[in-house]
Amino acid sequence: MTQVNIKGWIIYNGNLPGNKFLDYAKMIEQAATAKGLETTIYKNNELLSLFSEGQLEIIGAPKNNLPDFVFFADKDIYLARQLELLGIRVFNSAQAIDISDDKIATYQHLAAKQLPIPKTIVAPKIFYKGDIDSSLVQQIIENLSLPLIIKEAYGSFGEQVYLLKNMDEILHKMKEIQGKPYLFQQFIPSSFGRDLRLQVVGNKVVAAMERKNSDDFRANVTAGGSMNTYSPSIAESDLAISAVKAIHADFAGVDLLIGPGDTRLVCEVNSNAHIRNLLDCTGINAAVNIIDYIMEVSS
Repeated sequence: MTQVNIKGWIIYNGNLPGNKFLDYAKMIEQAATAKGLETTIYKNNELLSLFSEGQLEIIGAPKNNLPDFVFFADKDIYLARQLELLGIRVFNSAQAIDISDDKIATYQHLAAKQLPIPKTIVAPKIFYKGDIDSSLVQQIIENLSLPLIIKEAYGSFGEQVYLLKNMDEILHKMKEIQGKPYLFQQFIPSSFGRDLRLQVVGNKVVAAMERKNSDDFRANVTAGGSMNTYSPSIAESDLAISAVKAIHADFAGVDLLIGPGDTRLVCEVNSNAHIRNLLDCTGINAAVNIIDYIMEVSS
């Protein structure tokens, strides 16, 4: 590979508890250093976007020393977009992060590319809290059957996802989350407590694992799931790569459900998928692949 003389920033969210997000940033930094790249880690709240007539800049970083690229391990879309407006290549782009962060937008983009997903209905937008029309819920049940899933549009690590068994549970949850964007989705019983996580970088699946949870319908490790190395088929890899392209991302973690007849359905496309668990499970450090990709497209 041709040596690329570029410098970059690595940005993560500085207002979240724990070290998970800093660890992700450091994994990228270490991979970049091993390739001879100069990088600096910033918290998103150390960098302020300033704009006015004739002025567009970042406050908090050295003036006149902007990077060639930014690895954006955060969901601060406005900051990502500010960097792009300054002519900096951001991985992943503000557009990709925006789509990925919103589950409704993600499924719309996947459906537009005719990729297999669970049947989904978007909850109507409301502007004030009030009574819920039970006839609307009955239409949803008729289309999706019971039990069904409610997912809030914004959430991570399998949280804000609910398995509901009857009309009363659905109405209760709808009242609880009223005012937030959310969706209703077909429950896939053949994938109860099991899914596949494929890490895509560019046009390649670089690592994969199977996740299982016997006590929860969600397979996420943070929900108590276990991990095993997995060798994806060509069809699974092609589906994951197509899902990443559908949201216009450079790299992402794609979660596949096990559908009826051993088919595969796209459950989620995470533009900021944490890769520590993947490394622990498979021994593959996706940070190396990500830095290789950044160098390749920057050359």
